[in-house]
Amino acid sequence: MKLWGGRFTKETNQLVHNFNASISFDQKFYHQDIKGSIAHVTMLAKQGILTNEERDKIITGLEGILKDIEDGTLLIDGASEDIHSFVEENLTKRIGEAGKKLHTGRSRNDQVALDMKLYIRDEITEIKELVYNLLLTLHTLMKDNLETYMPGFTHLQKAQPTTLAHHLGAYFEMFKRDLSRLDDTYTRMNYSPLGSGAFAGTTYPLDREYTASLLGFVGATNNSMDSVADRDYLIELLSALSTIMMHLSRFSEEIIIWNSNEYRFVEIDDAYSTGSSIMPQKKNPDIAELVRGKTGRVYGSLISILTTMKGLPLAYNKDMQEDKELTFDAIDTVKGCISLFTGMLSTMRFRNDVMAASAKNGFTNATDAADYLVNHGVAFRDAHGIIGELVLYCIDKNCSLDDLSIDEFKKISPVFENDIYEAISLKTCVEKRNTKGAPGLIAMKEVLSSNEMYLNNLSK
Repeated sequence: MKLWGGRFTKETNQLVHNFNASISFDQKFYHQDIKGSIAHVTMLAKQGILTNEERDKIITGLEGILKDIEDGTLLIDGASEDIHSFVEENLTKRIGEAGKKLHTGRSRNDQVALDMKLYIRDEITEIKELVYNLLLTLHTLMKDNLETYMPGFTHLQKAQPTTLAHHLGAYFEMFKRDLSRLDDTYTRMNYSPLGSGAFAGTTYPLDREYTASLLGFVGATNNSMDSVADRDYLIELLSALSTIMMHLSRFSEEIIIWNSNEYRFVEIDDAYSTGSSIMPQKKNPDIAELVRGKTGRVYGSLISILTTMKGLPLAYNKDMQEDKELTFDAIDTVKGCISLFTGMLSTMRFRNDVMAASAKNGFTNATDAADYLVNHGVAFRDAHGIIGELVLYCIDKNCSLDDLSIDEFKKISPVFENDIYEAISLKTCVEKRNTKGAPGLIAMKEVLSSNEMYLNNLSK
């Protein structure tokens, strides 16, 4: 039976019912719906709108429904229009007339707004835990690779030497910002819409601040029309999730490149790789590729909700029902991707020797060679030209700068002395860079100490 059926003289066309119904997906927040209803009737009794006996009867019935759903005794079927109808119908069957009083002073508009907020709060908490675990994995890898030398890149070309710890630290910073975006979303959305009614409040003497406190909100929302029409928090969440996926995708792209035969910087664990049905030698980075691919899926959810909301007049419109499936899908996708990516990263083997050789053979120390000349009185522009000539010479000889004899160095510039080899060693090139945020050992140890404090604060 429809909650709104009194006004109608015909049954809803079955196709219309199917098109209109949301229970196939909004059943996902049955727990939040029942939690919100228990808070609502607790407040109604406090305000004298329900008797204590009615309150207790309703709460006992709701708790029974929750238990039966969770243990599989009560199955959520598609006959009801939505999860709210399903719960209320079953409550009335169980406790009789008192069940019909559950919806007093409430609309499905503020009810669904509440359920969605409660659900999103819970999901943000879970996603934050997954990001925290990813940060822990990155921090451990950084500590273990302070002197793992590798080439740094610009334009996908080898540029200057760095360390694996420094490279991973860039992603640590990205995911730190992602956590702060999730926190911001949680903070802004943490106000209760319950009691806003359809959009104009209610004549019942509700205590909205009381229900807000029962449900762990900072307070009640200030405008009942905005309360039921607001989906900003979903847009913010999907934007934050899209940014997380963008960061995961960039990282995945690098892992895919590093895993290639041409680079061989990493070896992905067998548990996170797949093979080919026809080429027996293949070991494919499918998890990284799928994370990269699913990024577009999460982006699609963000664009979809933005497009849905852009033309909606106040207050509630049925279009808003479209917010759920895309949000649920994006959340599930992101959670799965973070979890799998963390597992892949923690089991990955980094080829320190290959990375160092790549840095050495890619002229990543060319800038330091130029700096050597500058420190010996050569103007930087002239030094730049001299090192360019040396690089061309090495390319012709198929060798690195480190492989040149001192006579070959001096042939291009008499300024060079034997200390050039120490000046352009990977260790020297990296460790003398100790400005804040640089890859030098002193600078990186300060970063690790800061990261330790940050992670410890998160775990409290």
